[in-house]
Amino acid sequence: MRFQRLRPRMWAPAVLVAVASLTATTLTTQAGATGNPGTSATRIAPGVEDDGADCAVQDPGSLTANSKLPDPFTRLNGTRITTKSDWRCRRAEIKKLAEKYVYGEKHAKPASVTGTVSNTNITVNVSDQGKSSSFSAKVELPSGSGPFPAVVVVGGFGADTTTIKASGAAVISYDPLAVGREGTPRNNKQGAYYSVYGSQSSTGVLMAWAWGVSRIIDVIEQSGGNILKADAMGVTGCSRYGKGAFAIGAFDQRIALTMPIESGTAGAPILRGIPGESGSQPLSSAYSEQPWLGDAFGSFTGNPATLPLDTHEIVAMVAPRGLFIMENPHIDWLGAKSGSVAALGGAEVYKALGAGANITYWSDIQDGNHCAVRSEWKTPLQQNIQKFLLKTGNAAGTIRISSKKPGNLSEWRTWTTPTLAD
Repeated sequence: MRFQRLRPRMWAPAVLVAVASLTATTLTTQAGATGNPGTSATRIAPGVEDDGADCAVQDPGSLTANSKLPDPFTRLNGTRITTKSDWRCRRAEIKKLAEKYVYGEKHAKPASVTGTVSNTNITVNVSDQGKSSSFSAKVELPSGSGPFPAVVVVGGFGADTTTIKASGAAVISYDPLAVGREGTPRNNKQGAYYSVYGSQSSTGVLMAWAWGVSRIIDVIEQSGGNILKADAMGVTGCSRYGKGAFAIGAFDQRIALTMPIESGTAGAPILRGIPGESGSQPLSSAYSEQPWLGDAFGSFTGNPATLPLDTHEIVAMVAPRGLFIMENPHIDWLGAKSGSVAALGGAEVYKALGAGANITYWSDIQDGNHCAVRSEWKTPLQQNIQKFLLKTGNAAGTIRISSKKPGNLSEWRTWTTPTLAD
């Protein structure tokens, strides 16, 4: 089933629902000394696409079933990390697992990336392994003088662009279908990514979309920063483009703020939770609807318990950078209960890194229309832009889960959160 993407519109303020339990409540995390984004352990963006590229990652070997969420703090060799600096290479392990079993490989920066940045447009030209491709993106600048931070809006549907620009950030309108098309068979994928790496690549289009945004950031970095700031980048998207925004932010550490909206199955919701969440899009449906996920994921649609990771660890891959997950509990298909569990599980990594104030999850909304612009999200959107892109604010993140779809992390984990040494 494909959701019709609806035209966003503004809705009247909603009455927010108070939820009683710890796993279904309003939880505001306070910034402490160890949460200072300037420290080496919790820096917001390392300035490179993948700062764990030099980490040695072993093969996980044979997979065993585990109905609970894997421990994000336990390495593939069975030992647990003990310091915040250990997270860099533990994250690299999760990244490799995610590529191998869920998304497919994200090729690193091509041999050649060139392009231009203007007040209205970004062009990208790539060449690698003897093949080339090109694509472009539209730019809308806010009022004032630059250079400006920027938010990539995937497919034209994401967080409210009026609020983004009014907050002082530019909007980059990214057409992901130019990089990884939908409506193609898995053995004949199309778009700029596959023009370079082959139409039979096992990489799914979500990862192709992520690769495309990384190349946009490459071009912004090379442009000299007179118009846009490469070190103040955000990304957002709704529905299928929320799935894309989630992957984009997880797999490029130069992105300071990731904002997926109503991403559904193949997005934020835990994969293990989907089969038991009534009405949510089945894993097999998401896998077959479009080649969003990597080809290898087809082996897990009937039994996600054999996966050596889950999406709470994709949430954790974003840590300690800014993350604002927005979900809709009124549409069962979107799996918001499983989404809340992913956020709660990933938030444990944020807390362990001393960056608990950098994650916000909000499903406590009144309006149920898909991809609507919501009054409840406006203030946290402004606060996240101020904190992570403009770097003028320090509002603490909030976990605000609707009573309609309350997830309970304790039902899904057997592990505890360690106290990591600095």
